Amino acid sequence: MLKKLLIIVGVVGVAALVVKKVKESSDERALWHEATTAPDLR
Repeated sequence: MLKKLLIIVGVVGVAALVVKKVKESSDERALWHEATTAPDLR
């Protein structure tokens, strides 16, 4: 029982790290897009 619980906790922890990395990457990509596109001066 304890072994199953530890496996589940490990999988959830890894999934949380993956989600965090994907979000950080997305945020950084959006920031670069905003910084490198010409402003709309209409």
